Amino acid sequence: MNSGTVNAARWAAGVLAIALIAGGGGYWLGERASSDAGAGRAARDERKILYWYDPMVPLEHYDNPDSLSSMGMKTIPKYADDDASGDAGPAVRIDPSAAQNLGLRVAVAETGSLPGGIAATGTIGFNERDVAIVQARAGGFVTRVYGRAPGDLIRAGAPIADVQLPEWGGAQAEYLAVRKLGQPALVTAARQRLGLLGMSESQIAEVERTGRANGVVTIRSPIGGVIRTLDVRSGVALAQGQTLAQVSGLGAVWLDAAVPEAQVGAIRAGQRATATLTAFPGESFAGRVTAILPAADADSRTLTARIELANRGGRLRPGMFASVLLAAGGRPTLLVPSEAVIRTGTRALVMLAADGGRYRPAEVRTGREGGGKTEILAGLAAGERIVVSGQFLLDSEANLTGIAARSLEGGK
Repeated sequence: MNSGTVNAARWAAGVLAIALIAGGGGYWLGERASSDAGAGRAARDERKILYWYDPMVPLEHYDNPDSLSSMGMKTIPKYADDDASGDAGPAVRIDPSAAQNLGLRVAVAETGSLPGGIAATGTIGFNERDVAIVQARAGGFVTRVYGRAPGDLIRAGAPIADVQLPEWGGAQAEYLAVRKLGQPALVTAARQRLGLLGMSESQIAEVERTGRANGVVTIRSPIGGVIRTLDVRSGVALAQGQTLAQVSGLGAVWLDAAVPEAQVGAIRAGQRATATLTAFPGESFAGRVTAILPAADADSRTLTARIELANRGGRLRPGMFASVLLAAGGRPTLLVPSEAVIRTGTRALVMLAADGGRYRPAEVRTGREGGGKTEILAGLAAGERIVVSGQFLLDSEANLTGIAARSLEGGK
């Protein structure tokens, strides 16, 4: 065999070897790719399918892949790990970079006290516990009036009218006659009769001192204040028990403040209050809540907090308008920014922010508000992160994908 033939044989053997090696490698790569594809299919097959649904109507769930939605669309599978990991529950997923572009801001629910107090408005009124009713103790007629009129300010002991009481005059004359008899038992009985007719000890002592019967009695105001009603004229006949005047004291006045019913729960009897009036700029008047009246105003949806104010010098007049600041209770409570709360009309929601760009709605029960903060009574725990900007977009996405809000009972 010549050298040319040998070289040709060697070249043919080399080509065959390369072909065999290439074929084997291709076979190995093909098998590897096939193996990887099979593993991927197996992994997908092992994912748990919760149900099949149409993204256009996410609340409709189907139990087989051949279902058609009410809109006639082919359903797709909903995997358990699509929106959740671990026990966190279904959630909306937003890429962190996309969240930044959307302007999502997150805050933490913290324990604290609402700043300031409860502001309200009210009107000064009479203290209805400081009222005197002036009556005729016996039948008679008016002999003199003292020029009084409703609305007049009078001092304690000021005269209102002189009244002739014939029954009193007769009883006084009888008492003086019995005293001359020197019989202690009869004197005691006659003196007791004067007291039963309504005479005071000072009036009886005056009869004993002067020795004269006097059926004319000056009726005086027992307290200082303002005359609310006056029904007495000279010469008018009076019946026993007839009301002559009503006098209201001004030593203390009532301030009836209209408080929104949503804030009444934070008010209690004895709570401090401060009132300011346009009539006295730069001054404030301190008082305390004496009662929360039981009836609510149906038009304004407010309840009345009655505050008693000291009225030194009688400067506070019934009918004056006042602004009121009721001191806050100061008890610690769970607070979130008010802008984070989504109010739907039937319930209140917040969007919880979890790790990995996951967001989920949670139902909460709210309480008082103040200083840009809202009190959370149930549905949230201290330290949980909530969305304060962009939460409406997330809530809409959660509704579209059928993610239910965490219930109040499911909160931490």
